Amino acid sequence: MVAARAVGNGSRVTTTGRYLLVLGDALLGDDDSAARSAVQELTGLSEVTSTRDAAGPTTAGGGARPTLFSRLGIAVADLTSEQLRAARADRRLVGVEPERVQYAIGNPLSEEYLRGFSDAARFLHEQAAGAGAGTGTVGTAQFGDTDKVTWGLQATGADQSPETGKGITVAVLDTGLDLTHPDFAGRQIESRSFVDGQPVQDVQGHGTHTAGTTAGPLAPTTGRRYGVAHEATLIIGKVLGDDGSGTDAGILEGIDWAITSGARVISMSLGSDVNEVSAAYENVGRRALDAGSLIVAAAGNNAERSKGNAGFVGIPANSPSVMAVAAVDSALAIADFSAASSAVEGGQIDIAGPGVDVYSSWPSPQNTNTISGTSMATPHVAGIAALWSQRTGATGQQLWAQLVQAAQRLPLPSGDVGSGLVRAPGA
Repeated sequence: MVAARAVGNGSRVTTTGRYLLVLGDALLGDDDSAARSAVQELTGLSEVTSTRDAAGPTTAGGGARPTLFSRLGIAVADLTSEQLRAARADRRLVGVEPERVQYAIGNPLSEEYLRGFSDAARFLHEQAAGAGAGTGTVGTAQFGDTDKVTWGLQATGADQSPETGKGITVAVLDTGLDLTHPDFAGRQIESRSFVDGQPVQDVQGHGTHTAGTTAGPLAPTTGRRYGVAHEATLIIGKVLGDDGSGTDAGILEGIDWAITSGARVISMSLGSDVNEVSAAYENVGRRALDAGSLIVAAAGNNAERSKGNAGFVGIPANSPSVMAVAAVDSALAIADFSAASSAVEGGQIDIAGPGVDVYSSWPSPQNTNTISGTSMATPHVAGIAALWSQRTGATGQQLWAQLVQAAQRLPLPSGDVGSGLVRAPGA
């Protein structure tokens, strides 16, 4: 990864100057009337753009006009200092917070460094767990890409699962997708950009890679199989621009669109390096679960465990109603960069997925790439969630429970890997 700024690499947190207004339940109903009136009153502006309007928001939350995401219970608006004080004192609101810029979560460390760390971690785990014990757990598990399938699909059992994701809609909210990629030729993919002035076409690479892991084809034209839910209905929301960044407003609009489109799973390999829970994203995560959509998000790459820094889960993955995903390597050891649980409520790692040296699709003409990060672990979990939803019909909170119950327990702290390695449904 070169172009995307990884979460955790520096303490920079960027805001847009706008604010997220988290609306209380009393303002929400079958129409927007109460919510619109409140936003009009708080901003002093008569025109409010809503996702329930026929045309929807015109600018992914940009411009002077407030934007109302009524299904999510969030509004985005410019506020004067006086209006901000009034909003924070308004009991109709659950919270008010700055609109942030979120980033694609890639890993800046070289593959050589990661392999060196992996070798060291493997040695330590072999000493602790007993090499040669034949248990299939950390210390003995060794996975590697073959000419037919990636190590991540092998480790999670996705390559052996009879489920394909057929009939399940999965949304990938990222930097878009290379719509000309040969591995997605002929695929019916609904897509939409929530980044002003930029088409869905991915020039950054991050989104094509995560979409490929989530739902790439069974038999790629470019090499080994890398996609989990190869028959899932894939929808692509470009919420991060060509520089790998995007605003909360664009991300929220993408989530709203995904829920409205019937996505059972929403994969988000993005975030910001903030060690506190966002009331806005927690509100969104809860409403998504109630609507039958599970949001899966990357925990973040702000750790440097080889130097004693375990990092922390950032926004939005640290929301209690958003599933936070950590990364493990091919020996099922925790990745050096993978953030650990934090002390904030909801800041726990929930589950882990393959996230080191992950091979997947990439914009043409390169077509494939091998990169690392919790961003790469997240789409493994999202794709496997689609497999479980196909098998059992589970949605929302029930689907969350099935994933953590089926996870492979690892001899690692739950603060690092949660319930363990995500596992696909077997035969």
